Amino acid sequence: MRRAAPSHGFTLVEVLVALAILSAIALLSWRAIDGMGRTQAATQTRADAMLRLQAAFGQWNADLDALIDTREVTPIEFNGQLLRLTRRDPMETGLDSRGIRVVAWALLPGPGGLQWSRWQSGPLRQRDELARAWQRAAEWAAGRLSPGTGGADALTAPQADSALALVRADAWQLYYHRGETWTNPQSAADVGSRGSEEDFTPNAGLPNGVRLQLTLGPGLPLQGMLVRDWVRPTLEAAP
Repeated sequence: MRRAAPSHGFTLVEVLVALAILSAIALLSWRAIDGMGRTQAATQTRADAMLRLQAAFGQWNADLDALIDTREVTPIEFNGQLLRLTRRDPMETGLDSRGIRVVAWALLPGPGGLQWSRWQSGPLRQRDELARAWQRAAEWAAGRLSPGTGGADALTAPQADSALALVRADAWQLYYHRGETWTNPQSAADVGSRGSEEDFTPNAGLPNGVRLQLTLGPGLPLQGMLVRDWVRPTLEAAP
């Protein structure tokens, strides 16, 4: 009669070696998955930052495209820290829109540093409303106006005022194009080249172009200084 061969199991050393190999594989797999997750998160963060930057520049162009000279206040004014302008109400369509909004851009302190921010008034149709909104824009840039409030005008129309931080930035500068050259809006040369009070040509006080130099802050897909030029859509070519 044939005797069955004795069966042999795994030794303790073999079990420990197998466990060590499985642990190493699991660790490598976890690191690979974690690395993929971190890469995906970083890519999404960069994509979101790029979308915010594109949206900010889109809004910047839209504000400049809608510039209008009301003859009541300076249509576009930059003092080195704050830009104020008057534009057609975006809620109305067509070049003959009667509604006006005051828009302001400035670098303001935020949680992560300076933020390139935008403020806009509610729709305006009266001279006194325009004057008060122009003042509120300055108060906002000086930190004396809380978002969504209107200071002394809280009972009139400022409930529609809104402010939004758009892009992390460290510095900015503007230049206007008038005649055949770029000038600093704060220079005497630019001030002297503006349309006179007696000039009733539509939008005579507007520059032919605006150059934006924006120094982006850290953490954005693009770094350093960005230069963006805007040309007035109604500008006629020189003969």
